This record gives sequence, C-alpha cells and structure tokens, in this order.
Amino acid sequence: MNFKILCIYLTLISTLFSCAGNGGSADKNLPEKPNILFITIDDLRPELGCYGNDYIKSPNIDKLAESGAVFTNHFVQIPTCGASRYSMLTGMLPKTKGHLSNEACRNLISRKPETETPETFIHHLRRNGYYTLGVGKISHYPEGLLYGYTDTIGTEYELPHSWDEMLFNPGKWGTGWNAFFGYADGENRQSLNRQVKPYEMADVPDTGYPDGLSAELAMERLRELAKNDKPFFLGVGFFKPHLPFNAPKKYWDLYDEEKIPLSPNPNIPENVNKASLHGSGELNGYKLSDENASLKGPVSDEYARKLRHAYFACVSYTDAQVGKLMDELEKLGLAENTIVVIWGDHGWHLGDQLVWGKHTIFERALRSAFILNIPGKTNGINIDKVVSTVDIYPTLMDLCHVEMPYSTEGRSLLPLLSNSQAEWEDASYGYFLNGISLRTDRYRLTRYFREAEPVIELYDHSTDPYETKNIAADRPEIVERLMPQWEKGNTGLY
Repeated sequence: MNFKILCIYLTLISTLFSCAGNGGSADKNLPEKPNILFITIDDLRPELGCYGNDYIKSPNIDKLAESGAVFTNHFVQIPTCGASRYSMLTGMLPKTKGHLSNEACRNLISRKPETETPETFIHHLRRNGYYTLGVGKISHYPEGLLYGYTDTIGTEYELPHSWDEMLFNPGKWGTGWNAFFGYADGENRQSLNRQVKPYEMADVPDTGYPDGLSAELAMERLRELAKNDKPFFLGVGFFKPHLPFNAPKKYWDLYDEEKIPLSPNPNIPENVNKASLHGSGELNGYKLSDENASLKGPVSDEYARKLRHAYFACVSYTDAQVGKLMDELEKLGLAENTIVVIWGDHGWHLGDQLVWGKHTIFERALRSAFILNIPGKTNGINIDKVVSTVDIYPTLMDLCHVEMPYSTEGRSLLPLLSNSQAEWEDASYGYFLNGISLRTDRYRLTRYFREAEPVIELYDHSTDPYETKNIAADRPEIVERLMPQWEKGNTGLY
C-alpha cells in the first residue's frame, strides 16, 4: 500500500469513527439550547399519510415526517384529554383516580406554590433559560385559564409557573370553551343547548373556525420570537379533530364520501364484556345526531361514512394549519434550530368495536400520532419500538441539554433516534375503566379490576391487529409469561 492510499484509508476510518457512537455528532447543527415548537392535536389517531394511510390528505405533516422520526407504536397513558396531557407534561404514570380526570392539572397543579420540583417540563425549560409561550389548548383549558364551559373567562392559570405568556384568540365565539365547541355562525354547543349535529361543513376560510385563528396568532408570535436571542418553547394546541367535527368546506371536498373506508372491526370483540367498552356518550351528546351510536349494533354504513368523512376533513384542516407554521419557521430562518413535535393526546374509535370516541384501553384509543423533527438528527425514519407519552419529557431535556435533577417514569428516546433498532424494552401502559393495559411489540394484555367477567384480555397483534378476539382463555401460558411485565405498570391505582 503506497503512502497516498494509506492516507486515504486512514481518513476514511477516521470519518467512520467520528460518525459512530450514540449519534451525538448527528445533531451538530443544533445549538446547545434549540427552540421547540410543540404542536398538540386533540383526538388525533395515527391516521396520516406518513403512517401509511393513503386515503388521508395530510401533506404538510407528511412533509415534516420526511425529515423527522415517525413513532409508529406510540401510546398514551390515559385515553382522555386532560389526564393524557397531565401525564405528558409531568412524565408520570397515574397513581390515583385523580390522575385519570380531565381536571388532573387543575386539581394537582393549579393554585399550588412553586416548589423545587417543576410542575411540568415547560416549567423546567423556563427555569433553564427558555422563553415559554402557549397558544391554544396545551394542558386542558383552551386559554390555560380556569373556568367552566358556560362561565366568563377565568383569571387563574391552570399551569401557574410554566408560562411566560399564554394566549388565545376566541374570535366571534368570545371564550375558549365556546370556541372549542364552536360552529361557523359564532354559536356553540353550549349556547344551543346541545341541539346541534356532531359535524359541520361551512363554506368559510380557515379563520372561520378557531384553529385558523390559533395558527395566525402562533405565526404572529413566531415573528416576535425570531427577534429575541433567548431560546423559546412555543406550544400550539389545535382543537380539531375533536368533536364537533367542524371544518371548512374545502377540506370536506378533498374526499369522496362513498370511497371512504369503514371500520375494519365494527363489532364487539369475541370473548369481551361490554364493560370494557362504552356507549359513545360524547358523540350522542350532540342531540341532532343522525343516529345514536350504541353497543347494540353498528350505525348505518351511510352515517359511519359521514362521520369518518367529517373526522378526515378535520384532520386535513389541522394539517393545513401545521403547514402554515412550518412555512413561517422556514421563512423566519428558524427551521434549522427548532425541534418540532407533533403529538396527538390519544386516539379515537371511529366505529371500531362499536365505539365512537376515546375512553377505552383498546389500541384505537391509546395509540396516537407522535412525530419528532430534529434538524440534523432525524431524516425520515420510522421507529417501530413501543414508546410512551411519558418518554417525551426526558427526551426533550436531553435534546436541550437540560439537567434532570429528579426522575420521571419515562425513558429518553435518544438511543432510538440514533439507532431505531437499539436495545429497548417494548412496553407501554394504559389506564382507564378500572383497567390496566400492557402493550408489547406483539401483544396487548389487559386486566380489569371489576366483577364483570372476563377480567383478562389478550390480543395478538401479529395476527389480529384490530383486536377482534380476546384469546386470554385460549393462551394462558402467554398471559402467565406477560403478567410480570404487566405488574411493572401496576402503580396501585386500583
């Protein structure tokens, strides 16, 4: 080997070693304290183009995913909005019935003095030099202020120590809760005494519904944040596709209703008690519904397609608002130093297992969208390992080089971002309806604390991805093998 060739060889070896390791060099373009744009989307199933669903129109989130990391098996801990968000913000599993409530933040964080332990990861970022700004629904209340559905806007913050600013534009609806349940004419579910349909198609611009206003407000604030030297955390909470499924007509027009696929499992699973499900009370609370959903049997195919059409239109509407934020980031020169997170607070049964709603510990309610886009570190990868919402807190702290002086119950996802096949315990836990559910890479094992039998459910996702049959009685050896892992998630809640 001559000297020139030897030099080339040594250079190649040196390059290989410099790129190896835990991936630390991959994020060399990020500053020590990168900005974070955290987008929460209410009731968002992982039903997007980047998750392999060709019938959904989600071009903007799909584009973000092309240079991001898509977590294909991400699961929330609690399938209801407020409790799921509390778990996400604190990185903790539920240990009391209060942790399962939509009022978890209000009851466990609000009106409390500041202590050494931060109330949320946003609070921890704020303590470590970040300017924290929220727009819309990040915790449970739309403005981040405490007040009831029909009350005037409150003055006390739901997260009193987390925000430098918490903003919302309620527009013609007047208050955040009115906007959350708002219709295009300025009315809302409360003002109309629930005498409304659970969907609406109005020929209005994006700002004719609240999420369009939230996108505009967030873009306006981004322009201000771009002028500051301080790193920022900007949380933007979009309402849709939460009920009512209201979206501008142009997003409905993206779909041919007759071609929209129906649920692949519109029946109660075999060997399952109805106590594991519910009667779709949230949907039926819209009193002008075309049909009432129940566990007695499915709604008509025509109505099922109407509701799914409405949900898909809302997803596309929200996707368009995400696109506006991404364009603004790029325009302002912030894209290269801003981590972007897309997070759905839980899934939603669209007629699956006869349910229209969340509030179960089946796959449809616990699995949600989660995408991380980290400039210089992610590059259109799919991560199939089982991960949890509680993992978000420690992951962001690692990415922002913020010390964690105390522990959460989540695990940093950095090893998976460097190597999607890294060693990892595939386990996520879900809690609701007096039950605890373990999801592994192959199985879902659920145990209920109730009298109604059976109390053990087992689903094999390698052969039954839609959870159509409980095989616990047929495969007791698998139940026995998984039970010690299930016990790790038994927090003493029940």
